[in-house]
Amino acid sequence: MGDVLAGFHAAWEFESDSVLIRFERGIRTPKLFQALGERRVPYEAIAAVTLSPGKRGTVVLHAVPRPGADPLMEAAAGQLKEGCDPYRLVLPAERETLAEYYADELRAQLRPDGEPADRYLVAAPEAPLQFKAYDGKASFDGKQVSFRWFWTGASSAKWKAGDQSFAVSDLTGIEWRSPELFEGHLRLLHRDAAAAQPGQADQDPAAVVFGLGYGPVHESLPFAASVLAAVRTSGPALIPGGVVATTATVIRRDPADIADRIRHLGELHQAGLLTDEEFTAKKTELLAEL
Repeated sequence: MGDVLAGFHAAWEFESDSVLIRFERGIRTPKLFQALGERRVPYEAIAAVTLSPGKRGTVVLHAVPRPGADPLMEAAAGQLKEGCDPYRLVLPAERETLAEYYADELRAQLRPDGEPADRYLVAAPEAPLQFKAYDGKASFDGKQVSFRWFWTGASSAKWKAGDQSFAVSDLTGIEWRSPELFEGHLRLLHRDAAAAQPGQADQDPAAVVFGLGYGPVHESLPFAASVLAAVRTSGPALIPGGVVATTATVIRRDPADIADRIRHLGELHQAGLLTDEEFTAKKTELLAEL
């Protein structure tokens, strides 16, 4: 193959074993497409190809990904709007015949079984990644996820727990609920099934909540996909005897930030949300980070 089919916001280049999707960076291009830049999708990652009428004199070429082949689509779990689906190429209706030709060419490359993939075939967005949620800042360096709470948005439960860091080897997956839906959030799922997590994301130290412009799709979804891919390709590091090896990282905080946190703890203490013991313990913990 090797030809290029250009549509609105994207162009598909058909290669011998994959289709390279390059997204435009124009002002009207969905922000998720701009954030992704380009994606290489092996033909074995595609389950089906459809061509259907679109809106306002267009046709839509849609490559349906195999379940389990793309961490981005697995993290999205069907929550993306049609206009933000990276597997849809919208073209003018007068190019329908050409689109049908490429649809047939793609179909000829597909696996006949259509079974779910046993591994990710499409690369996830690369770390490091970060974004601001309503109640904290989420960061991912490829090996661990960190949540740093904002005193203006985090619940008292999260302040009590303190800033969080999670090694990917201690996780089983993620739960992403779009910020465009009610109660949007990103939750990390623990490998230890015995560790019950609070039902509400705003009370769970392993979750950040969206809303009010925080955690937009083009930032939080690539983040979630990158974490999910790392989790699926990583396991707990074992030492002799089968004990999970862990490492502790000491992070030095800005003194002004520590002072703000201690003031906020004092407010929680005066409001009766923290006991004397909890306030003292957390204050000692914060001071130790200086």
